[in-house]
This record gives sequence, C-alpha cells and structure tokens, in this order.
Amino acid sequence: MRVMGLDYGSRTVGVALSDELLLTAQAREIVRRNAENKLRRTLARLEEIIVAEDVQDIVLGLPVNMDGSMSLRAELAQEFRDKLERRTGIPVRMQDERLTTVEAEEILRANGIPRNEYKKHIDAVAAQVILQDYLDARNRSTAG
Repeated sequence: MRVMGLDYGSRTVGVALSDELLLTAQAREIVRRNAENKLRRTLARLEEIIVAEDVQDIVLGLPVNMDGSMSLRAELAQEFRDKLERRTGIPVRMQDERLTTVEAEEILRANGIPRNEYKKHIDAVAAQVILQDYLDARNRSTAG
C-alpha cells in the first residue's frame, strides 16, 4: 500500500509516492496538459499510477493564502479532488501547501539542480513536500 501526493496546477500535476512503510515520499513525475480544464488524460494517467503502485490514499495540496483564507486556486484544487474521488473511489485528503514551492526550490538547490532546470522538477518535488508533510503528521499522531 502506498499514498500518492499531488501538487495541482493550472497545466501540471506533480506526483509523488510514499514508500510502502509510509515513512518517506519520493517525487515521481509531472503530468502535463494543454489547458486547465482538460483533465481526462490527467485523470487517466493518475489512475494508471494508482493501480500500478497499489495506492490506497491520496493527498492533494490545498493552496490557501498565507493568511489561511481560500484562494481561487484552492477552490479549483477542491473541484479537482471531487473529480478524482469520483473517478477512483479513493478518498483524497487536502493538505495545506503554503511555502511548499519555496521548500521544493531549496531541495533542488541543495541537490545541485541548476535554476534554469527547476521547471522540469519543481511540481513533482512540491508534491513530494506535500506528501512528506502529510506522512510526518500522520506518523506523529500514530506514535503517541
């Protein structure tokens, strides 16, 4: 069993997967699309990964404003959550994603990725950060 982490954007969805022990998250891939409302192929690709990797739970980044209020992007992410749940039958949990892009950039920098190549990796690494935050919180709550 694995957990999938997603970073939903206007033209991409970053994908990360947990290990089987649900301790660590690894960036997997970026699913790209031509337009924001073109989701059929995106949902189909996510479904392929879910089946191949035995995903039982999904965590989706919720891009709230810094003050915690809902943004337009957060509302779009929730609509995407609803479509993904309907398609897969798997519950999708929302995870606050404030500052995950900043953290993802720090990870890329620390790993020696040149700034001009960040775009190739940033969404998948942001999904990794979202998923790792979720796993850490989950493991803290079950450890106590």
